[in-house]
Amino acid sequence: MNFASVRIITDDVDRLVGFYEHVLGVTAERPAPVFAELVVPSCTLAIGHSQTAQLFGAGSVMAANNHSVIIEFCVNDVEAEYARLKPAIGDWVKEPTLMPWGNRSMLFRDPDGNLVNLFEPVTEEAIRRFSGRG
Repeated sequence: MNFASVRIITDDVDRLVGFYEHVLGVTAERPAPVFAELVVPSCTLAIGHSQTAQLFGAGSVMAANNHSVIIEFCVNDVEAEYARLKPAIGDWVKEPTLMPWGNRSMLFRDPDGNLVNLFEPVTEEAIRRFSGRG
């Protein structure tokens, strides 16, 4: 089994796609106006309009209602990413901080309120844990 993607359901695909294009530095693939995929070497972040939610079953997903998932991306230099993104992010949760498990992390919310973590392994143990991952 292979992990394929994480999909965010939103009422405003264009806004969320633009946000993640800026954060990830990639251009989204748009196979349909109600769907987009942002592909990076290690994963795909999919964004679908709330209109598509009916395809999964009534009430199965709701836009902008996430309170339990953190979308995480490993970066080479969390301080450089912080400097690059600081002017563009409207909702900072945590500025770069060393976490107990050895990652330097910064957390912010996307326009729909989803929590995003950009982190850099900095301790020897954390670097070892992430070596060899995409």
